[in-house]
Amino acid sequence: MNRQPTTDAPSAADEAEFARRLGALTLEQKVRLLTGADFWSLHPEPAVGLRRLVVSDGPAGVRGELWDERSPSANVPSPTALAATWDEPLIERLGGLLAHEARAKGVDVLLAPTVNLHRTPYGGRHFECFSEDPLLTARIGVAYVRGVQGGGVAATVKHFVGNDSETQRMTLDARIDERALRELYLTPFEHIVGEGRVWAVMAAYNGVNGHPMTESPLLREVLHEDWGFDGLVMSDWFAVRTTEPSARAALDLVMPGPIGPWGDALVAAVHEGKVDEALVDDKVLRLLRLAARVGALSEVPTTAGPPEHDAVSVAARLRETAAAGFVLARNEDAVLPLDRAALSRVAVLGPNAAVARTLGGGSATVFPPHTVSPLDGIRAALGDDVEVTHGIGVTPQTRTPVAALSHLRHPDGSGEGTEVRFLAADGTLLGSERRAGAAYTWMGSYGPGVPVGLVARVEVHTVVRAADAGRHAIGGSGIGRFRMSVAGTEVFDVRLQLPPGADLVEGLMTPPQCLHTVDLAEGEETEVVLTHDIVSADDAMGDAVTMFQFNLQPPQGSDDEEIERAVALARAADVAVVVVGTTEEVESEGFDRDGLALPGRQDELVRRVAEANPRTVVVVNSGAPVLLPWAEEVAAVLLAWFPGQEFGNALADVLLGVAEPGGRLPTVWPASERGLPATEPVDGVLAYDEGLFIGYRGAGRAGWQPPRYDFGHGLGYTTWEYVSIDVQGAARPDADCTAQVRIRNSGARHGKEVVQVYAGRPGSGVERPVRWLAGFAVVEAAAGEEVVATVTVDARAFRHWDTEAGRWAVEPGTYRLEAGPSSTALPLTADITVGRG
Repeated sequence: MNRQPTTDAPSAADEAEFARRLGALTLEQKVRLLTGADFWSLHPEPAVGLRRLVVSDGPAGVRGELWDERSPSANVPSPTALAATWDEPLIERLGGLLAHEARAKGVDVLLAPTVNLHRTPYGGRHFECFSEDPLLTARIGVAYVRGVQGGGVAATVKHFVGNDSETQRMTLDARIDERALRELYLTPFEHIVGEGRVWAVMAAYNGVNGHPMTESPLLREVLHEDWGFDGLVMSDWFAVRTTEPSARAALDLVMPGPIGPWGDALVAAVHEGKVDEALVDDKVLRLLRLAARVGALSEVPTTAGPPEHDAVSVAARLRETAAAGFVLARNEDAVLPLDRAALSRVAVLGPNAAVARTLGGGSATVFPPHTVSPLDGIRAALGDDVEVTHGIGVTPQTRTPVAALSHLRHPDGSGEGTEVRFLAADGTLLGSERRAGAAYTWMGSYGPGVPVGLVARVEVHTVVRAADAGRHAIGGSGIGRFRMSVAGTEVFDVRLQLPPGADLVEGLMTPPQCLHTVDLAEGEETEVVLTHDIVSADDAMGDAVTMFQFNLQPPQGSDDEEIERAVALARAADVAVVVVGTTEEVESEGFDRDGLALPGRQDELVRRVAEANPRTVVVVNSGAPVLLPWAEEVAAVLLAWFPGQEFGNALADVLLGVAEPGGRLPTVWPASERGLPATEPVDGVLAYDEGLFIGYRGAGRAGWQPPRYDFGHGLGYTTWEYVSIDVQGAARPDADCTAQVRIRNSGARHGKEVVQVYAGRPGSGVERPVRWLAGFAVVEAAAGEEVVATVTVDARAFRHWDTEAGRWAVEPGTYRLEAGPSSTALPLTADITVGRG
């Protein structure tokens, strides 16, 4: 039998059984287990009853072992959107859904959550992380892990530690002072290891304070010794670059495989006495412990599996979660919610209205079974009685997009799609597949029966059909040699290369392109063949990864023409909904952002539409903050993040008042780019010079720029009166206290409020922020109802890291607790005296 895991520590009997099985293995067998079998799995070992374990990327859904549309996955809201809910039970339920998705795909280990902090909005993976605040990150992360692991799937908290930007991420050394490291960057990991009982940790690419994280003493000194972590530490993919230093560290698993710096080299190092075999044994024991927890080790009793979900319940859960994360940042004259009975015509405008971003690029990529655009969701909600018009307004992308399936036909005329062929160097056909997409990724395998080592080139055969007459840009994106023929005539033969110094993942996410223009009449078809030579990709990952796109841009109007059209539609509508956002060119894994402005002429579009219609609602579809220079010129601003596959339905629910926008900002939304921390290392070193004072914690310091919207900010569809605060509990440094915050729903409808409590230490002799988040609670109340939010303030809120003593300490005296709806709207205050214990 296989065992479904629990969050409890293994019993003494379990540990004895793991040791017995370990004793049955030779050194070579043990070492073999410590490097992945391929990109997404670990080696089985029948001698000890260990089956193959499968891991999967998971920040926005469980992708599984395929990176394409043939293995669809529920696309959940991005982690920043999840943190914006501030709703731990909701996130724990979502974790259960992810566990169900994982088991349905045969996945044992989910490579999520990402709990690096929003140190700066320039961070390329900002959307993949929860918050700038360590407490909010920790509590949402614990809920996420409990939900996933409660369903029998291991969570992997990452990236330990200091992987807060993308520039030179493989090599940079993050210099973080001890207080900031302990109080900010390690705190989410500590809570998730301690309270969440997470089963796996991923070591980051970067170094911290002079040590690459795969060799860092922090793995043993902090994870093992300080926190008592009994789980497994794996590397980020291709992060391990040494044998002995990484093996002597508390790193347990090198990913991916089967090649890597351990293997025979580690066996030799043990024989030569350079690595103690006891270290290898500890790594294998941790792997067996993980296997038992996910049910991959035979003859261990089982418990219940993850909760079951069907497509309807999945859609409902994702729709609810997306709406709960939407942050209503502005709502002048209560333009929202819209009165459906008063609507006859609605203009839905902007580049993200019909084709929205539901997730960020890179390892967060999944392929959902469907996506509901804002345009589709609003049309479905309003029905035939309300006319919904649409215009894109502007095209912010500078790249030609992946070809839409509607423009492609199989060569045999049997329907939409492409045929992909794998050929040997001599032209022998090794295999083929019919595809319903134009983005192609193979990692270590081209599928059953296709020998990886013999594939010399991949051909994409399709027929392009013109929906509209005009000039079509057709081509390919990738790294290596590409050729393309149109109607039997070769139109280009090029070698595409990464720019000097570019991160490899940047090249994979936004690869160089080559295009050819073709004039087609409406309905005209033409045969196209795009060929990619695999052998020319050795400057990337060779046979390990093959990744390229077939691109197509149909005819479209100029920005000037589209803006004028959008303005005319807005002027004729009762309300204009403008959906703007970032593109994969400016926000993705693999590179950091070089600016926070919306790309292209989107700011101009918003201003022109707002001039034409004072009832303009702007929906911001970005994973991280962008500048909103027009914010005071529009009626409403709704921050939607990357909200997953149910975006349009959730948006319609919120716009029409079926659901309340439940989100509160998990990160400061800046008004300008002045004073923000940088992501660019200097001579390989990225200095965290801001120390403790990231985000809202920098308030009141020299150079502080007031933000557009504060941390914790968010409006609902009712109003709240903060009535009183009562602090209870022992005033000892080792004891929690409780703040009872009484609030009244002073509006006309039922609502939700996130009651936030911040701590401060007036007159402190220790350098610290003016205030920091100490606790929060989500409450609901009917119109006119008074409720009490019980906010637990952990004793940790009053501690700081004493760098001289190397331990946590408390400065005795009076601390101030402030309660309210955001970090700068705090109408209630209470003092508490904390002694020496």
